[in-house]
Amino acid sequence: MVLWLFAGRLTPTGHAAPVSDGDLAARQAEVKQAFREQVTPFVKNYCLNCHSNRKSKAGVNFESALKYPGSAGFAKHWKQALTNVKAHDMPPDDADRQPTDEERNRFAEWMTQLKYLSPPDPGRFTIRRLNKLEYGNTLHDLVGADPAVSRDLPDEVFGEGYLNTLSPLQSEQYLRIANTVLDRLLAPDGTPPTAVQQRLFGAPPAPGTDARASARNVARSLARRAYRRPPTAAELDVLVGVFDLGRGHNLSHSAALGLMLKAILVSPQFLFITPAGEPEPGRQIVRLDDHQLASRLSYLLWATMPDAELSSLADTGTLHEPAVLQGQVKRLLQDARSRALFDGFGAQWLGLGELEGKTFDATKFPVMSAALRTAMYDEARLFFDSMVRENRSVVGFVDSDYTFLNATLAPLYGLEKTITGSAMRRVQLADANRGGILGMPGILATTSFPNRTSPVKRGVWVLEQVLGEHVPPPPPNVPSLEKQDQAKVAHLTLRQRTELHRTDAVCASCHRILDPIGFGLENFDAIGRWRDTDDSGGAIDATGELPGGKRFSAPKELKVIIAARQADLARNLTEKLLAYALCRQLEGYDEIVVDRLMETIAKDGYRLQTLITEVVTSYPFTQRRN
Repeated sequence: MVLWLFAGRLTPTGHAAPVSDGDLAARQAEVKQAFREQVTPFVKNYCLNCHSNRKSKAGVNFESALKYPGSAGFAKHWKQALTNVKAHDMPPDDADRQPTDEERNRFAEWMTQLKYLSPPDPGRFTIRRLNKLEYGNTLHDLVGADPAVSRDLPDEVFGEGYLNTLSPLQSEQYLRIANTVLDRLLAPDGTPPTAVQQRLFGAPPAPGTDARASARNVARSLARRAYRRPPTAAELDVLVGVFDLGRGHNLSHSAALGLMLKAILVSPQFLFITPAGEPEPGRQIVRLDDHQLASRLSYLLWATMPDAELSSLADTGTLHEPAVLQGQVKRLLQDARSRALFDGFGAQWLGLGELEGKTFDATKFPVMSAALRTAMYDEARLFFDSMVRENRSVVGFVDSDYTFLNATLAPLYGLEKTITGSAMRRVQLADANRGGILGMPGILATTSFPNRTSPVKRGVWVLEQVLGEHVPPPPPNVPSLEKQDQAKVAHLTLRQRTELHRTDAVCASCHRILDPIGFGLENFDAIGRWRDTDDSGGAIDATGELPGGKRFSAPKELKVIIAARQADLARNLTEKLLAYALCRQLEGYDEIVVDRLMETIAKDGYRLQTLITEVVTSYPFTQRRN
């Protein structure tokens, strides 16, 4: 069961009031005492029989966790325990003893305070490889290549799972791309240099000058931009060695520089975002050097390398200063390149990355063409960009009165008579059921099955992606609706079939929360068109009631209820953006960081530019483990 309160500010997921530095020590003492008095007995009575040194089912050992409750190594186990205890999945039904509801609630309440046992820590630092989008954009900004040269690279796992390895196959792909790019941009040996060549390499050295010294200067200039930081002397030695190799094989000066550039384009320093300096001995946590901070910021908001202004601030060592960093966030967000934030983060958050390859029943949905999928994606992209650029409140993601349409997408809104042409344009919406991400066809399509809607998938999406709740996975071997006796359910609506499904006690607890949300969106079919009857011909019933007595009878009323949870909407987006920016899951001290970010974000009405600025200037974004 998902414990979900619409009525109050504090939810059982632990969105507690922020804590100042002065109160942190006192809070830690309280949490440790509560752990000894409430959690330790609970775990000993109900958990250790299956999860101890003697027996550790599913690889979980709470006997060790009891000794070091604040250790990051056990955070995942504690979170899973919280989910299972709240859902009454643990202890299992056949256990000798079961905790009372009061005991379960005390355990859940303590778990919301676990974060206060974590010491200040920016978390695991990831030296990561450029993803496909970033690689193409960086090649374009560095040498003027078409970003499309990266299209054959494999797709990456965005956000909390950047890949940081390099396989032999990928190395070959990068070498092939480098060869293709340089063949297009540089003149063949012995012919006049191209404009790109002159821009990258400068004028050829005058007769009688030191050609190696000239090559070293070119290497320093190229590597400074490509590595996004000043190269070390050892790195320059390697590059000049490549130049020497080319000259030794009778390449011209210009061609040898081209070979050196190729070495740069396939180097780890280019393909990975790496620190500029050596580790500082004796310090566990250090501030990111300004060059690495410039790259982290630029790739977060632009998905490409730092521009001249960011690089200059990094060179002077002033980028990390709060006022300077805040000013750069504002500048980058005002630039058109900030639309990359949607392609990297926004599409992942909304789940739209699945839209292009998702299968739909061609008989039921013949209009689901490649052009329509593109329009669905572009609608969300333009809407997200407008929300950020206009510095709107996060509430607008749920309760908005405009969107972006073209003639391909307009029929799904019933606006085919007023919207013409292939270009996307901003459209004011008169129907309050539309507007915001809950009524967006692309999102409604990705949360459906190929041949029908799914109230459960839509309910889970709203809870997890919009409100930040954690929904436990369904129990194993739960039959799908398609396993029902089709003859008996032939004349039932999807809602009636789903309600019949949840009469199973195993399914009922979660469905009580998930289904009402999904039913509230049932007026939208599997590709987001409005309808009054479902596939069975029965009338759509979009009424529902949520915990706390919140009732609704249409999507627009459901939107109002969800939009009222401003703090939860903002916290969820802050947590997801911070995790994306750090390329890892949040844990331990990160929760205290988010508490503090929420103070500032709330004071400014949960506006998006403030939210983004707070993430960029946060402790884990600007610091790293040494």
